Amino acid sequence: MPASVRPWRPSDAPVLLAASADPELARQFGGVRFDDVAAAEAFIGATYRFDGYARYWAIVADVVDVADGRAGAGGAGSDGAGSGGAGVRVVGCVGVTAIEHTHGNAWVSYWLTPGARGRGLATRALAAAAEDAFALGLHRLELGHRTNNPASCAVATRAGFRAEGVEREKLRYGDDRFDVETHARLTTDPTPDAVPLPRDPASPPPRDPASPLPRDPASPPPRDPADARRGA
Repeated sequence: MPASVRPWRPSDAPVLLAASADPELARQFGGVRFDDVAAAEAFIGATYRFDGYARYWAIVADVVDVADGRAGAGGAGSDGAGSGGAGVRVVGCVGVTAIEHTHGNAWVSYWLTPGARGRGLATRALAAAAEDAFALGLHRLELGHRTNNPASCAVATRAGFRAEGVEREKLRYGDDRFDVETHARLTTDPTPDAVPLPRDPASPPPRDPASPLPRDPASPPPRDPADARRGA
């Protein structure tokens, strides 16, 4: 089964549990190291949302592809989340967050487990997430990486995100501060050569631009127009 992207599921919790033990990846979860699968599952439910205001995509790939790099290798298998065994499993994430519809902006982040790197998965998953975000009606997507992380820079560049400048000492990890290079991609920018990963067939269909956006669950309920007439 070829690699694809789909929304996160509670059953993916073992992936986060294992990833949080890696200090580099733990930064993607706000420095959290999960104590057990239940904690990781709660994190997915609370943070890895998939709606009109935050869209976290799980990157899934055949374990044979991850093990030896053979594109399209491997049989059917089940879509599991464990750290071993045959079949397809989650190997990373692309998140499109802080979606702001007034100006059409969002922030993008991504990570891969070490064994899945060097296969072009991050680039293709980022391209897929950007394609979906532009279908939401967004105009500008931004991301940033530490200037001492050339691999992340290459992913962003290959996915069509142009470097725009350096923010000095923006991040702090422990006692060290790091400069961050900002990249952005506009819906009007040329389409990159990277082929977006396909959506898992069970994923929500691309949004119809003519359909109304879902309301952010964290926002106040819509105001009743009758309140204005009553002077509320």
